Amino acid sequence: MIVDRAMKRGRWSAWRLSVTACAAIAALTAALWTAPAYAQEKVIVGLITKTNTNPFFAKMKEGAEAEAKKLGLELQSFAGKYDGDNETQVAAIENLIAAGAKGILITASDTKAIVPSVEKARQAGILVIALDTPLEPTSAADATFATDNFKAGELIGAWAAKTLGNDAKDARIAFIDAIQSQPSVDLARDQGFMKGFGIDIKDPKRYGDETDERIVGHQWGAGSEEGGRTGMENLLQKDPTVNVVYTINEPTAAGAHEALKAIGRDKDVIMTSVDGGCPGVQNVKAGVIGATAQQYPLLMASMGVEAVAKFAKTGEKPTPTPGLDFFNTGVALVTDKPVEGIESITSDQALKKCWG
Repeated sequence: MIVDRAMKRGRWSAWRLSVTACAAIAALTAALWTAPAYAQEKVIVGLITKTNTNPFFAKMKEGAEAEAKKLGLELQSFAGKYDGDNETQVAAIENLIAAGAKGILITASDTKAIVPSVEKARQAGILVIALDTPLEPTSAADATFATDNFKAGELIGAWAAKTLGNDAKDARIAFIDAIQSQPSVDLARDQGFMKGFGIDIKDPKRYGDETDERIVGHQWGAGSEEGGRTGMENLLQKDPTVNVVYTINEPTAAGAHEALKAIGRDKDVIMTSVDGGCPGVQNVKAGVIGATAQQYPLLMASMGVEAVAKFAKTGEKPTPTPGLDFFNTGVALVTDKPVEGIESITSDQALKKCWG
């Protein structure tokens, strides 16, 4: 009987061991199956910029990366090969839809042509936020985080007019814009400058139709230093007496300056621009650019990532600044030659906050 009881106890212990082992195996199996599912739940946010070469978009990417890491999101970033490269941006949206992204942040190269792809992403349940450059129409995106680009242009236009004083009535103004299709940010900055300078805007949906005799003409620099130099050379051939230059951004302004320097005109022409990146602000400090309007792309991108995280958690979409159809991320005039009546900051002040 003792042997029999021992055998029974042995069988009971073996049974308990077997159950315990099975439970352990089941738990391990469950872990192996649930780990990939958990990994797939990580929120993907896409960032699509116009190019990787412009430091403005590099700072935007930096802001998105930092915020995504902070919030535990997976950032997938893409960029066009050149300013105006809609095809690459379309492909990026397709990739993000396929990846199951929860949100897309985009600075569109072609604000009209990209809309069908954006609509497709939104139909797939993806939150789409335009950064810096509103789509056409603005309502094509769920939200827009941007500088008031019209205000940015208006600030530098008013500064240039006040700097010239009475001579503004005889100004010879050269415009070096972005690209011929006139995306919304290009249009807003250009026409903002006109309003600030006192030029009558004709069609608010396009530039180039003005009748003001002070305008020498428009060239398209594609937002690059090379484009700025070529555009300035062309405008100087048209009128070598140019004394005011509007540029879409600071790389364009740097190129335009080189063209003026080549003919000894770099000291007597008022150069204006928009962006406020650290290299551009250094050019204000060096006297290459008289005034620029500083915007904050790192803030735009980080706020965009934060909005995607909130949308993924609650389904809530961001709302615009009251009175505007976008969320205004701010703008400041940067110059070391301030004029009365226009609030500005110095290049030293701007260097402490450039593209923050």
